[in-house]
Amino acid sequence: MKKILVTLFFASIFNSYSQQYSIDSVSQKLSTYKSVRLSTDLSQINEMEKEGLKFLVKAAEMINEIFKLQAYAGHPITDTITNAVVKKYMDINYGPWDRLNDNKPFINGIGTKPLGANYYPADMRQSEFDSLDDARKNSPYSIIVREEGRLVVKPYNEVYSDYIAQASMFLRTAAGMLQDPQLLPYLLARADALMSNEYVESDKIWLQMKGNKYDIIIGPIENYEDQLYGLKTSYEAYVLVKDIEWSKRLEKYVAYLPELQKNLPVENQYKAEKTGGNSQINAYDAIFYGGDCNSGSKTIAVNLPNDEQLQINYGTRRSQIKNVMKAKFDHIMMPITKALIDSSQIKYVNFNAFFANTMFHEVAHGLGIKNTINGKGTVREALGANYNALEEGKADILGLYMITELFNKKVLTEGQLMDYYVTFMAGIFRSVRFGAASAHGKANMIRFNYFQEKGAFTKDPKTQKYKIDMAKMKHAMTELSALILKLQGDGDVVGVKKLLLEKGQIPTDLQNDLNKLIQLQIPVDIIFEQGEELMDSSKK
Repeated sequence: MKKILVTLFFASIFNSYSQQYSIDSVSQKLSTYKSVRLSTDLSQINEMEKEGLKFLVKAAEMINEIFKLQAYAGHPITDTITNAVVKKYMDINYGPWDRLNDNKPFINGIGTKPLGANYYPADMRQSEFDSLDDARKNSPYSIIVREEGRLVVKPYNEVYSDYIAQASMFLRTAAGMLQDPQLLPYLLARADALMSNEYVESDKIWLQMKGNKYDIIIGPIENYEDQLYGLKTSYEAYVLVKDIEWSKRLEKYVAYLPELQKNLPVENQYKAEKTGGNSQINAYDAIFYGGDCNSGSKTIAVNLPNDEQLQINYGTRRSQIKNVMKAKFDHIMMPITKALIDSSQIKYVNFNAFFANTMFHEVAHGLGIKNTINGKGTVREALGANYNALEEGKADILGLYMITELFNKKVLTEGQLMDYYVTFMAGIFRSVRFGAASAHGKANMIRFNYFQEKGAFTKDPKTQKYKIDMAKMKHAMTELSALILKLQGDGDVVGVKKLLLEKGQIPTDLQNDLNKLIQLQIPVDIIFEQGEELMDSSKK
């Protein structure tokens, strides 16, 4: 009876809240996303392989369920929601906080999103965490719960055992159907890894695959969701089909990674580590996103694994998700370009430049150094919760630096160098709309504000449109690259916090421009129509 009364009490609260906010406002938020069918050409594969891909999708769906638990602990108010529009917006955001609006609640009465998501008790104090005598508390594969008033560490494979067991079974089933000798050992190893929380061996096998037609990135991988300590990883899954033709076009760039590392615009001690010789760059079409990568803004490229020692010893795999990139370029990037870029420079914005900027962003994650030069441990450990924002900032700016180097060496030969610079600037306007709360958002703002300070662009007072000065942008790019690499190498927490404080915010003038994009009804991002039921009629 007590439980029923409590539920009725919260239902009455929600009903009163629902009078204070309009369903129309949530409908308007929903309209900022463009719905896109996630598909590729599967006409040339046999029925058994198609069934194998469906089992990969089933595994990814289990991973999606786990991330729901990680992102949001639930609340009596949201338990009473029946409106389909609000429920769909909660699905997109994996909770009642708007990921593209600095995680502000879109349902009254919910309160601020916990920095630690659902990895830690919402009422946990810093002193409690510090005094918890369990080395597993720092594991990327554990959560902390409160039992009988005390903190207890629980490993992922125990907390999410039911979903993990099903995902593992689906991977094993897919392995027997996909008829891919390179993919088979990885799927079996990854199935074991999900059950054991031991991912290094499966990552090694994944990095050594080269001729596989299909891929699945699956497991607890990124730590963006943990904004409290940056320790806990989120489950996510991408089911991918390789674009053989585009992947061949990208192969040549891998050979230049050691030279690019050597030529970074910073003192030698900040680039002393070698890049892995086994690095790969491939292009894929995605047929399913699940979990963290599907929350809020959709990822368009991935550089993995994150393990610093694996990167040094084995390199990384850069996966460019071409069909998702193309959807964003067509539906978002070009409309933004026409709205905000000076008419004389619109001609420089094109998909090839957008693809290259995105690709070299991922390549840049593998450059620089992973360990501080002064004994503070890895860069990730030294910078803690501020690591992600600076790392994304590094990847953004170093990606453009590398494009400039390769273009000048005539290795990159498509288009003009100006294409990449103007497209890069247009890309800032696209990405900054995801808000300044995320790591990527903060990185965007650092870059925008630094460029503005250095005169890399001007804004016409009459047309209110932006024009790039490539010479000044090159200079600013080189300076910012050196600054970020040094902050990382020094493990300079104070310096990073200062940079984020001074340049990590959206200025009023830029916010006005972003508001203009809303008035023009330009989507902020995309959402997917996806699932195994769509695969039988998939087409490019």
